[in-house]
Amino acid sequence: MDTFKESQSTRSKILETALRLFSQRGYLGATTKEIAKEAGIAEVTLFRHFSSKERLFEEVLNTYSFLPALKGLLPEIVKIPYEDALIVIAKKFLETLNLRKEMIRIMHSEIHRYPEKIHRIYHSFMDELFKTLASYFNVMQKKGILREFDTEFGARAFLGMFFSYFNAQEFKMRKKYRNDDTDRTIKEYVNIFVRGTLK
Repeated sequence: MDTFKESQSTRSKILETALRLFSQRGYLGATTKEIAKEAGIAEVTLFRHFSSKERLFEEVLNTYSFLPALKGLLPEIVKIPYEDALIVIAKKFLETLNLRKEMIRIMHSEIHRYPEKIHRIYHSFMDELFKTLASYFNVMQKKGILREFDTEFGARAFLGMFFSYFNAQEFKMRKKYRNDDTDRTIKEYVNIFVRGTLK
C-alpha cells in the first residue's frame, strides 16, 4: 500500500472509531487517547491527521451526517419533479437520522455542557446544511417553479418538520410508527410544503 493510501486508510479508521465512541460516550466522554487506542494507532498519529479533538469532531459531522448525502443528491434531484425530489430528500434525511440516532441522543443530552468552540462548529455545520438545501430551492425559483421566499428559512422549515417527526419517535417514547406510517407522513408533510412554496 502506498503512503497516500495508507494515510487515507488510517484517517478513515480514526473517523469510524471516533463516530462509534462519540455515539457511545458523547463528545465529552470519548477521549482522543481512547479513540487512538481503539483505532489501533498512537495518539500522536491521530493528531497528525486531526490537529485537535474539536477538529476531529467537526470532520465526523462532515463525513457521517446528512450533509454529504444531500450534496450527493443535488445533481440528480434537480432533474426530477419538485414533489418527487422532496420525497427523496425527506427519506434520505430520516434514514440518516435513524443511522445516527445514538450520536444525536447523546449530543442532545450533553450539548449544554459543550465548550463554546463545539457550539460554533455545530452551528456552522447546521448553517451549511441549510444553505445546501436552500441552493436547491434557489435553482427551482430560477426555473420559475417556486414562488419567492427566503430559501434558507424554507430549508429550516422543511428539515425541521422531519426532525420533529424523528424526535417524536425516538425521544418522546411515543408509539413507534410502521414503515407505511412513515411513508404517509413523508407524503403529507411534503404535500403541505409543496402547496406553500409552488408558484
